[in-house]
Amino acid sequence: MAETSKLKAWISAARLRTLPLSISGILVGSAFAYLNLSYLKAMGKWLKNSSNENSGISSLANVFEYNFNFNFYIPILALITTLGFQVLSNFANDYGDGVKGTDNEDRIGPMRAIQSGIISPKEMKNAMIITAVLTLISAILLIYVSLGVEKLLISLFFLVLGIAAIWAAIKYTVGDNAYGYRGLGDVFVFIFFGPVSVMGIYFLITKSLDWEMIFPSITVGLLSVAVLNLNNMRDIESDKKAGKNTIVVKMGLAKAKLVHYGFLIIAFLCAVFATTNTYFFQVYLKYQLHETNRINSLIGKNANQIEYNWFSITNYNPEFGITLIAFLPLLAFIPLFIHLFKVKRTESPALLDPELKKVALSTFFFAVLCIISVAVITRH
Repeated sequence: MAETSKLKAWISAARLRTLPLSISGILVGSAFAYLNLSYLKAMGKWLKNSSNENSGISSLANVFEYNFNFNFYIPILALITTLGFQVLSNFANDYGDGVKGTDNEDRIGPMRAIQSGIISPKEMKNAMIITAVLTLISAILLIYVSLGVEKLLISLFFLVLGIAAIWAAIKYTVGDNAYGYRGLGDVFVFIFFGPVSVMGIYFLITKSLDWEMIFPSITVGLLSVAVLNLNNMRDIESDKKAGKNTIVVKMGLAKAKLVHYGFLIIAFLCAVFATTNTYFFQVYLKYQLHETNRINSLIGKNANQIEYNWFSITNYNPEFGITLIAFLPLLAFIPLFIHLFKVKRTESPALLDPELKKVALSTFFFAVLCIISVAVITRH
């Protein structure tokens, strides 16, 4: 019975309900990466069919068709690594708040592992070390599979980024200068759940960065910060007593609600930009297909000239139809706007607890809809 109780405590400490939110950025970035590579790969097939036995065009077509493959091992390893970061962060949060007494009888929500006494601080610290080591190994494997040993400087950059993520996961509540106790948690959550997650996986898969990716990365980042903001609004009274100076504690509940509205509205606008860009990119590609004289003139040039003009060639892709399914991810914001009215009407911070799950799952829903949207667009 004691072993069963301890196992449940460890599962509770891992906070499984936070995991879908943590991988949302990876799913979104992977979806857009797949869309990008699918366009390039299909364009290579089209060039091959249009080459008219021109060796230069055929050579370039092979580059596009065979060099722009989606490596599924990269997002799989990224998901494993991200889950490791999140579990490490949850263990560290339990440890930090437990030893500092922040998790006490005034706290709203489920009892934490150290707070319950089932798991000792030493056991939790050992679990943090093991999780950190395993996550670092997973991160190194991810970097190797994506970049190999040729791109050494970029590999080192991502390794430093991985170490920084481990540091951020631990230092949120652990130590004398824990940044979560100084109101910086929102900043770190936005950076690592948004741009680092979305644009990081996009680069690891495509080996390129596109400015358009800033919009979905901001969307996921702000939705993730909204979850933390809700958590801090719920815990405002216990955090005050424990000396945990979150942004919510500093500005008060009323202003925190206004900031919360801002997070979700800006996230929605960025999602609109991202989906609109996907839609009009399809329109642009379809429109360019009618400019046959331009592509015919490119086909008549030699290989060097063709490679010089490859940006022009990428405007052509006959394998994708124009579909409004690009806007499908916006449906995830319907429950979020309903949630805003709930937050506005709620006076007691304790009643905000059920809203945490709604925002977290809506963020994950947005990621899943991005995948479905891309799958439909690229099915042609």
